[in-house]
Amino acid sequence: MPKTSQTRSQSTKIASRLASPEAVGIDGNKFVNGRKRHILVDTLGLLLIVVVTAANLDDRKGATMLLEKINQIRDRFPRLSTIWVDRGYSGKAFILAILHTFYWCLQVVVPPVGQKGFVVQQKRWVVERTFAWFSRFRRLTREYELLPETSEAFFYVGMIQILLKRLA
Repeated sequence: MPKTSQTRSQSTKIASRLASPEAVGIDGNKFVNGRKRHILVDTLGLLLIVVVTAANLDDRKGATMLLEKINQIRDRFPRLSTIWVDRGYSGKAFILAILHTFYWCLQVVVPPVGQKGFVVQQKRWVVERTFAWFSRFRRLTREYELLPETSEAFFYVGMIQILLKRLA
């Protein structure tokens, strides 16, 4: 039962055989033609929920879809109160809208003042590590699925496999 969790998105390229144009877009920031995966993880990096959208969807809209999805099963996470996000989700109006709609506090993780170069940020590192775990699964390195829901299901299968390996 996490008290805090983290959310982030990742843009991935599509396979050439993917022919569903409504679920595919171009991420203008990263110049990636494909889909965007929005995940919410707990403080250990374990997947709570995933939403796969077209890559041209804004991070804030994807986060709203993600929070609407977890709000439907809110009773499973009664201690969830704070969600750490990166600067892509910043904006006072957005943070206040989430607070008033879902009653969750969004905390934007920003780098320290005067930081030069790459420095690992502890709270953001957890969600990045989860994406690294998923990159070990060939099926999740690129979008091969026709439907976004199928891709979401493979994320859950991947997390189940990760947890089973930890038990064995």
